[in-house]
Amino acid sequence: MEYKRGRYSWLLRPILITFDLIVINFFAFNLLNFNDENLYFFSLKLLNNKNLLYAIYSTVLWLTSTYFLNFYKVYRHTSILHVVSILFRQFLIYSIIVFAFLGVFRSIDISAFVTLRYLLYSFAVIGLVKIVSYYVLKTFRLYLKGNLRNVIIVGRGESIEELTQIFTLKKELGYNLKGVFGISEDKNTTGTIAESFSFLEKNQNIDEIYCAIDDLSEKEVNEYVRYANMHHCNIKFVPNRSKLFTKRLRADYYNYIPVLSIEEGVLNDDFNKIIKRSFDIVFSLFIIIFILSWLSIILFILIKIESKGPLFYRHKRNGINYKEFYCYKYRSLTITNEVKGTYVKQKDSRVTTIGRFLRKTSMDELPQFINVLKGDMSVVGPRPHMLSYTDAYSKKIDKYNFIYRHHVKPGITGLAQVKGYRGEVETDTDIINRIKYDIFYIENWSLLLDLKIIFQTLLNIIHGDEKAY
Repeated sequence: MEYKRGRYSWLLRPILITFDLIVINFFAFNLLNFNDENLYFFSLKLLNNKNLLYAIYSTVLWLTSTYFLNFYKVYRHTSILHVVSILFRQFLIYSIIVFAFLGVFRSIDISAFVTLRYLLYSFAVIGLVKIVSYYVLKTFRLYLKGNLRNVIIVGRGESIEELTQIFTLKKELGYNLKGVFGISEDKNTTGTIAESFSFLEKNQNIDEIYCAIDDLSEKEVNEYVRYANMHHCNIKFVPNRSKLFTKRLRADYYNYIPVLSIEEGVLNDDFNKIIKRSFDIVFSLFIIIFILSWLSIILFILIKIESKGPLFYRHKRNGINYKEFYCYKYRSLTITNEVKGTYVKQKDSRVTTIGRFLRKTSMDELPQFINVLKGDMSVVGPRPHMLSYTDAYSKKIDKYNFIYRHHVKPGITGLAQVKGYRGEVETDTDIINRIKYDIFYIENWSLLLDLKIIFQTLLNIIHGDEKAY
């Protein structure tokens, strides 16, 4: 998630979009002749007004094409060559759109020369304003010290040193470097990595944190991600130049330095989030009202008869962006407090008689629909790990993949679970395959995939799962 706070530059994009739409329709009205009274398309009066029809057509297709070409995604670190490149690509695409309109309405007698003149005039104005605004912003940052972003850099290495020089020397980019924190304190750093956290607490106006991810422990990465999430600032990861970086992180280039941001997965698309959240609420309410309401009463009596303790057992887990939350289960063990780093093993003496049945049928997981309703979890997603296991597993898995896994809400069930990778992790292969299926799910999510996983989960419960103990 990209945050932009305390700035007015976010208004520039909607202003440019509005300006461009006015330009293409202004020149269309003045240069293209749509006044052919012999044109009839269906019998609707709206469609007989060619100027209005073209205005709607051009507006919709302009917005659609620019969206897919990222025409308006020009950042402070974007090169002028990239700006010219997207202008050229948009010119080609929009030319096809215009000629397609004229091809459908064959009775419109407009020559190719006039159409080309319309396109050239439109893009001359659009391109001029786009390039001028690009350089005006650079000048504004360089001389008037406006539109600045407060940043800190954490780590060391060749990439970090070059990035520091870019922020220091290229003032037109508008990066206000507030501090550089290294493995150890020296004359070129503001302090150590440990000291960066106290610095962030005292300076809460930081907009971006750049981390040399290969120098940080999983715990430190978690802390930076958590801070960024809580304080609405952006976190970027700078990889070691000698290593390849995953396609699951978006790469922006500052000169020749690749700087990575956590890419928005399919699940974090605004429209998809609405669909998935709506499904989660409806499904969880159904389970809570029609199953948990009466089942909890029965299990309360049975659990109390066998052992002392509460009906529910809660344990801390890492959720989206490593946020900690309490995950609920029906208590299946004699203990009531979580023991750090201990998964239940086969024939575990702590499991009660009723608890063994609950775990075998996965009924102990049903209270997690309360977590779903609260928004901590989803019905389907990567399973949340114990906090101690999150740190341990991250050392065996590629860091980028592990961070990407925690960029979505965890689920009650998931693709890895229905493929057999659930419960106790006996070998490194178990956790590697679990992450592999989690990443596949995140990158290929659909509501149908969720329904398929839920159906497969029910089948596994009916048939029995050898890892359910």
